[in-house]
Amino acid sequence: MLAHEFIRNALLVATAIAVASGLIGYFLVLRGQVFAGDALGDVAFTGVLGAAAAGLNLTLGLLVATVAVALLIAVIGGRAPADDVTIGVVLTWVLGLGVLFLDLFNAGAAGGSEGAIAARALFGSLFSLSAAEARTGTMLAIGVAVAIVAIGRPLLFASVDPLVARVAGVPVRLLGALFLVALGVDAAVAAKAIGAVLLLGLLAAPAGAARRLTASPGAGIALSVAIAVACVWIGIALSYEISVLPPGSAVILLSALAYLAASLIAALRHRIGGRGRGAGASGADGRLREAAAGGAVEGGSR
Repeated sequence: MLAHEFIRNALLVATAIAVASGLIGYFLVLRGQVFAGDALGDVAFTGVLGAAAAGLNLTLGLLVATVAVALLIAVIGGRAPADDVTIGVVLTWVLGLGVLFLDLFNAGAAGGSEGAIAARALFGSLFSLSAAEARTGTMLAIGVAVAIVAIGRPLLFASVDPLVARVAGVPVRLLGALFLVALGVDAAVAAKAIGAVLLLGLLAAPAGAARRLTASPGAGIALSVAIAVACVWIGIALSYEISVLPPGSAVILLSALAYLAASLIAALRHRIGGRGRGAGASGADGRLREAAAGGAVEGGSR
């Protein structure tokens, strides 16, 4: 399998995307902004069609659209993280633009090849990426992962207890905006590989599974990344062996199964633990607050 260049390209970029999505996804679930991930995935629909209609580079169109909308959501949201109403209003506006770009694209003379590229960007083209596209996607995904690691401690504090974090001098609004921009870049990169329609599964399912299995933020982030990477590797292998199974669909199917398995394990733990674990949710929140505050204090002492 590894003798094929397209498999090596797929593994390279998909692994980087999985690491970035696992990191971002944990905070996305923790902050209750999963809808934002879904919205920015759908924004890729508009970005790629707008770029195709204008005859521009599709990757550039994806990046511009997702980052611009991420900043718009951050600005409209104000001091608090953008709620579902704000995200929903922006999403419907952007999808309306997508329909307009689709009509313009169909009415234009751009040709079928660009149309095929645009369709692959919506549903994923992991096995069709060139070496140059794989390298570009990998570098962008690594940049996103490094950015999340760099702001991880204050972002954790701001996500768990924003009011206390603001009093402690943590730039909560700036961190929220940076997080959304990182999410936008990740959505743009992942859209071409996994597909804009399927992106949310890779963002939410591994992170949701990790949150079900552990209350520790460090272990949860590591587990989220590990699950995402495992789903990508196994999904690519399955798609290679089963030719009718698209790689993006295989990855998302495995991610959903991982979340289901984690939910079953968590339910079994709760049943076995009985009432002794009845305050598990509040206890988990307490441990998260302690870890976030401890990280902020340690960072401040430096």
